[in-house]
Amino acid sequence: MSFAARTKKELTQMRGKPCCDRAELTALLAHCGSVTEMDGSPVLDVATENAAIARRIYTLQKEYSDSPLEVLVQRKMRLKKNNVYIVRMRRDPLEFLAGLDARAGDAVSDRIPPAALRRACCKKAYLRGAFLAAGSVNDPDGASYHLELQSRTRAHARALQALMAEFDLRAKVIERKRGFVIYVKEGEKIVDFLGLIGAHQALLHFEDVRIVKGMRNQVNRLVNCETANMNKTISAAVRQLENIRFLEREIGLDQLPAKLRTVAEQRLAHPEITLQELSEALPEKVSKSGLNHRLRRLDELAQKLRSNRGLP
Repeated sequence: MSFAARTKKELTQMRGKPCCDRAELTALLAHCGSVTEMDGSPVLDVATENAAIARRIYTLQKEYSDSPLEVLVQRKMRLKKNNVYIVRMRRDPLEFLAGLDARAGDAVSDRIPPAALRRACCKKAYLRGAFLAAGSVNDPDGASYHLELQSRTRAHARALQALMAEFDLRAKVIERKRGFVIYVKEGEKIVDFLGLIGAHQALLHFEDVRIVKGMRNQVNRLVNCETANMNKTISAAVRQLENIRFLEREIGLDQLPAKLRTVAEQRLAHPEITLQELSEALPEKVSKSGLNHRLRRLDELAQKLRSNRGLP
């Protein structure tokens, strides 16, 4: 089971207040519902490929209507050929929708019903219903973080975006072939959204993975930095040794100024040690920056001598 499927299963097991159940059902109807005619009468179908969400829809509809409900299972004939679960209401579906101030299918309005926006808990429930019906979230173990909600109209997508913004969730909207998508890519904001809609187990798992990935990335950065510094130190030491041996071979170290000669002799005697260790090995006290200056002077002398003699 994918992370998104586990998250939705957790959400379907929640028990909310009546006002929140109503807001959640309104969102489910807006995203999954459709009104069609059958034998000359209107029929409300609410369809989903998730069995747990179908049970949730059935339970919520029974809370707000005495009309009998049918549950049908159809098999998709394309792509993954998943089962599609349809909760069908034949008796008085339009009255049922009007009582909730809800819309379904092509009748979805450009606004979120006011009843779903009266309280903060209802707003969260509406977002929960929208996620159950038309949402997805990437596994945090994947390459990137991504959470999205789908909407049939641009205006309704903007309304969802504005609702998320009330909870400091900076979502963006893009158009796709089958509608519009409201998405969030920041890991921290996805965690906030999961907490907002009540997916606390999913939130904890997401945070655990995010923390481990963050620590791993930090360790990798430190290792890479340390490796780069080590390579730089080794390259500098090799260059210093080559220049000192060149000076020794061409003019002799005894021709160098006393301070430079001491540094050159100590570097030849201890080719593997760091600058800090080399400064401590000198008979006189020299700072690391002072030692580095003397080594640069040796490099300059070697380069100047090579240039004068036409050597590469």
